[in-house]
Amino acid sequence: MQSKALTPKEYLEQLPKERREELEVVRKVILKYLPKGYKEVMQYGMISYVVPLSLYPDGYLNKKDTPLPYASLASQKNYMSLYLMNIYSDKDPKAEQWFKKAYLATGKKMDVGKSCVRFKKVEDLPLDVIGKAISLTPVSKFIKQYELGRKR
Repeated sequence: MQSKALTPKEYLEQLPKERREELEVVRKVILKYLPKGYKEVMQYGMISYVVPLSLYPDGYLNKKDTPLPYASLASQKNYMSLYLMNIYSDKDPKAEQWFKKAYLATGKKMDVGKSCVRFKKVEDLPLDVIGKAISLTPVSKFIKQYELGRKR
């Protein structure tokens, strides 16, 4: 479900109460652990955490009006999703290996897509592992990884 909300607050207000409460918990974890420099915005109909154009004016896919996405949080039809571009990419395979190992070590079932973790309830997520994953990549490192990936 792609939202037309203009702000994260508006996005959350449009959700059913149960979904809103679940996403608010995950959002608090993201904001607590988000490295300096990233900015919370709406992008692609989701709450997103991006490298602002002021720090990376080339933009995502060389689109000068599209900030480089780092993480996103969304309510889908049958589940919620947390997109972790620093973890699920070919830019840093060690991060993905660490994430899978740490996630599974918690005993929680891992439901992943190409760049996302799907969950139905916040209890499905190991929030400490999510926090660590969010904190893992400073803006400067993420930009370098992105640029290396684009050169391939």
